[in-house]
Amino acid sequence: MSFTALRNVALVAHVDHGKTTLVDALLRSTGVFSAHSAVVDRVMDSNDQERERGITILAKAASVQWGDIKINLVDTPGHADFGGEVERSLELVDGVILLVDAAEGPLPQTRYVLSKAPGLPAILVLNKVDRQDARPDEVLDEVYELFMDLGADDDDIEFPIISAIARDSKAITGIGMPGDGDDLTPLLQAIVDTVPEPEVDADGSLQAIVTNLDASDYLGRLAIGRVKRGTLRKGDRVALLDEEVLEGGKPVERKLTGLMGFAGIGREDVDELRAGDLFVVAGFPEVEIGDTIADPTDPEALPRLSVDEPVLRMTFGVNTSPLAGKEGKYLTSRHLRDRLEREVLGNVSIRVEDTDSPDVLEVSGRGELQLAVLIESMRREGYELQPSRPEVIVKDIDGKRHEPLERGVCDVPEEHVGTVTQALAPRKGRVTDLRPGDTGRTVITFEAPARGLIGFRGLLLTASRGTALLHTHNAGWMPWVGELPHRQGGAMMADRTGTTTAYALDNLQTRGVLFVGPGEEVYEGMIIGENSRPDDMIVNCVREKQKTNIRTHSADEAIKLTPPKVVTLENAMEFIAEDELVEVTPENIRIRKRVLKEQDRRRLKR
Repeated sequence: MSFTALRNVALVAHVDHGKTTLVDALLRSTGVFSAHSAVVDRVMDSNDQERERGITILAKAASVQWGDIKINLVDTPGHADFGGEVERSLELVDGVILLVDAAEGPLPQTRYVLSKAPGLPAILVLNKVDRQDARPDEVLDEVYELFMDLGADDDDIEFPIISAIARDSKAITGIGMPGDGDDLTPLLQAIVDTVPEPEVDADGSLQAIVTNLDASDYLGRLAIGRVKRGTLRKGDRVALLDEEVLEGGKPVERKLTGLMGFAGIGREDVDELRAGDLFVVAGFPEVEIGDTIADPTDPEALPRLSVDEPVLRMTFGVNTSPLAGKEGKYLTSRHLRDRLEREVLGNVSIRVEDTDSPDVLEVSGRGELQLAVLIESMRREGYELQPSRPEVIVKDIDGKRHEPLERGVCDVPEEHVGTVTQALAPRKGRVTDLRPGDTGRTVITFEAPARGLIGFRGLLLTASRGTALLHTHNAGWMPWVGELPHRQGGAMMADRTGTTTAYALDNLQTRGVLFVGPGEEVYEGMIIGENSRPDDMIVNCVREKQKTNIRTHSADEAIKLTPPKVVTLENAMEFIAEDELVEVTPENIRIRKRVLKEQDRRRLKR
């Protein structure tokens, strides 16, 4: 294949605007899936959590053949928490397909991903034009405004406009409604016409950048990236230039044993890849993101990738509860450290550091969702651990203490607008824009300290009965705003180990909200509910009814228990105070005090 017959393009958009669905449609319409093959929807979201949460977490590549041109498609996440994935993906491409919902218009995440792609030619796809509340003309004006805000020049806004219904694999050029006979040809033609061929020197000495990592049971660690110059050939000797080489170390030299390119949604073995193409190579167990693969006779490193700094941190500790070790396979600090070090290798936006205790590690990331996804992955793999409450990372700017600022957009039914604004006020949030829609929903744009938004998503979903949509992203730094309110009630703690009884819980449910039902194992210091008052309360939740021979009608009435509040990983992380931890095991999520025994807590207070 001549290297001119190649286009590399990334799909960028806000959450839920249809990137992964559009990739599905492009794969179908270019014959990657045969007409009779059974294909799951959102085929690129292959990770369990991606399918359950309905979001893309990891950037992935696929390739389609259209005529004699190969198009490499990179599907990127829309959530700001996974922005590190977006930044790396844009290193692989020469253009972007900017996908915007024809009803919602460009939202903060659209701005964020677009700001990471300055100078790359764009194709605007107005998706979901068949929605009843679609307003494509207004949305187009908003996109032009967004480009102007980001400092685009006249050439940048001369982008082709495609109206599409990605779910039905239909598109037309310009603004309008695709008809029955339309397919995705206008979009494929726009990619070929707008995205330039890779500008490369195919005969120079080899230079290839590693932007992502993968692992194979048979081949070990795999490096994914793009050939920037020269040709990558199977069987050739190549040099790996890592950070140590930049500091004067010696490059690792090895023979290239396995070389693959992208074909459809899979990979195929190839003998060589020319400059501009995307590669997958095996044989370098020490490879890391940002490394350069180069010619050993003339090794020249490419600039290393830089990504946004983490804004939240929390500690991950070994599970020390009395119920530890009953469900998990990986229980020790060595297991925990190995797993987190493995995560850091493939995820540039997560950092792991040591603490005073060898059993506790500090993990920093881009947001609450990213850290929750990591904990959930570890839990499913059989790890037991105890994460702490997330804290923001503070920074000194001009001698003053600053904290991360978040910009958010909340889409809620009109009747819940007051709920959102009232919830933001004590969290030091500020509404910057309020846009009522035609469908009875309002879009509220706001800014607030990241610290104030811990737990905000859960509160919003509860208050709006699950109808609110919330998206936030980092918007820089702001001066420290002082103390912020946390939860209203204190903790209701078990005073002994045992199994909860309906009789004991019946008496306790009037005192607050319970997290446990009857027949559950508890231990001293475990939090079984939230007190309706601000102070902590120690309770006996395992007490059984005394058997006497006196019978009265009222005493023997059936006990009616309110169903307990379900403790999920996210709401547990939001609920806990500084002196509390979440106990995470493959089967259970419990909340506990750091110090379990009452006399030890008293001694610490003194």
